[in-house]
Amino acid sequence: MSGAKILVVDDEPQIRRMMRATLTSNGYQVDEAKTGEEALETFRTFLPDLVLLDLNMPGMGGLEACRSMREGSDVPIIILTVRNAEKEKVEALDAGADDYVSKPFGMQELMARIRAALRRAPGSLQSGPHGFASDDLEIDFDQRRVRVQEKNVRLTPKEFELLRHLVAHGGKPVPHRELLQAVWGPDYGDETDYLRVFINHLRRKIEPDPSRPKYVLTEPWVGYRFAIPEEP
Repeated sequence: MSGAKILVVDDEPQIRRMMRATLTSNGYQVDEAKTGEEALETFRTFLPDLVLLDLNMPGMGGLEACRSMREGSDVPIIILTVRNAEKEKVEALDAGADDYVSKPFGMQELMARIRAALRRAPGSLQSGPHGFASDDLEIDFDQRRVRVQEKNVRLTPKEFELLRHLVAHGGKPVPHRELLQAVWGPDYGDETDYLRVFINHLRRKIEPDPSRPKYVLTEPWVGYRFAIPEEP
């Protein structure tokens, strides 16, 4: 997606300058912000295709800014932070981030993450399932619509593609690595914490009782599967 608009949010001027130079040289349009508050204002006016968001900033932090952006938008958000503990990763993903890059990072790695976030999941509509329907769940993959107990539910692009890949396998277990590479891209495979967070998001949105899921089931040590209810 050369020409895509990227919002860079970081309180360190040298990092913003470095990222602006690299991104513009790769054909991206760039705007920047140095605080969470400024980021939200620029987000509404610049309308970016992707956000690079630092986690540690004065005032409104990255997590709060991420939650605010995610409330009304499906734009990909990549968190940048010096913290690398799994707890922080899970918090960032749970706040609505699509990906997570630890500082210091190489620009080649960051560019690969950006391309993966901007790229829609592989596979055409024609090659996958067109829909699913049960008593309490309706999915229209062509229209990207989900209804749970007669109410529309909004899924993020990552959540939607994860659900599509599970449904496409018709009740068969899908390994962690396959799900990661199908939804996030070929450079992924070991980030099982990503799956745990996004599976929990899906369950909260589509399951009648998320604590006792009947659709999105865990296959211990393997991955996940979408259970298709048996006909009465």
